[in-house]
Amino acid sequence: MKILALGGSGGMGRYAVRSLIKHHAIKNIVVADLNESAASEFASEFSDKVSGIGIDVTDKEALEREMQDMDVVINTTGPFFKLAEPILKAAISTKTHYLDICDDWEPTEKMFGLDDEAIAAGVTVILGLGASPGITNILGLVAMNELDSVIKVYTGWDMSSAQPAEESSQIGVNAAMIHGIEQIIGKVKVFSSGVYKMVRPLETVTVDYPQLGNYEANIFGHPEAISFPHHYPDIEESINLMHSNDASLISMLKFIRFLIEMKLLSKNMAARILTWLEALQSPDSEKAGKEMLPSVYGYAEGIKDGKKMSAAVTFNTDADIDDLSMGEATAYPLACGVKMILDGLITDAGVHAPESGIIEPKHFFNYLSKEINDGVPIDLSITTKNIS
Repeated sequence: MKILALGGSGGMGRYAVRSLIKHHAIKNIVVADLNESAASEFASEFSDKVSGIGIDVTDKEALEREMQDMDVVINTTGPFFKLAEPILKAAISTKTHYLDICDDWEPTEKMFGLDDEAIAAGVTVILGLGASPGITNILGLVAMNELDSVIKVYTGWDMSSAQPAEESSQIGVNAAMIHGIEQIIGKVKVFSSGVYKMVRPLETVTVDYPQLGNYEANIFGHPEAISFPHHYPDIEESINLMHSNDASLISMLKFIRFLIEMKLLSKNMAARILTWLEALQSPDSEKAGKEMLPSVYGYAEGIKDGKKMSAAVTFNTDADIDDLSMGEATAYPLACGVKMILDGLITDAGVHAPESGIIEPKHFFNYLSKEINDGVPIDLSITTKNIS
């Protein structure tokens, strides 16, 4: 198998490459980056099975030329709202399996529209297989499976636990932070009362987490909000939520948004400020002075045995995720998806989000345990509550 790793020397991609090169079925990985010297330097850390090239992914002909002889392309470039859809189109055109860590809802919606083309080409496509989206989607699926029917799905993550990647080939403003700014301004799409709606991000939603109680979280523009109802149309509500152990952070984000929308602050400068703020965050929930929502979780409400019930799923210990950098937490799930394709555990063609059913949760967490837990099985905490 041959892998093309777009953005493979970046803060996310390099962790995926380091994981994938260990798989016995991989004969060659091409690390492709806009920064050619960084791609070549990173590739030199490995055997001759890894090579580095420079590429501008907006050059359609060059992109398709590099994909021609590849079996799988992983896309960790950004920002995804600009680059994801055309890269996927190139993958389908060259009949190359495609996986990414896209965390923007706008291109996700467009890429779902390529499902028929992907099926016709026999191409497996998995969108947003990172931390959030990615792990959150699969946790949400596990929560849904605890119920007989599902009405509501929330996915959530703690901004305080997102530790910046220490290594990256990227020069200039961090693409992940540009994404963050884009998803707190204007309006974002969610699914509510059985229809898609455009709402103001950062608005407060109360989560009644089983055995923890009521907590306030905030709407964030992520693909989970639209991918769950895409795959499960009977759902009536789907929202992605962000929280922090620092209550002042949301106020700061709203102030940054105000400055951007008043044209007093550029998005690039706002992204730099967000990078600085994130570096100041601590993943230690004890510093908040109280128990917090888990660092990542899936939450569902519906019917079980004729009664209204909620179910929530997270890791039994947050240390499995909290000890990882943002790059590791995002790239390892992506690598797991590629390995599951190589091992024949993922075979369906078409465009899928992680919760579509293309990924069996038990298999996924077995693979993830080898990445983050030295193979020790990941223990999920599944809690339920009757809703009056």
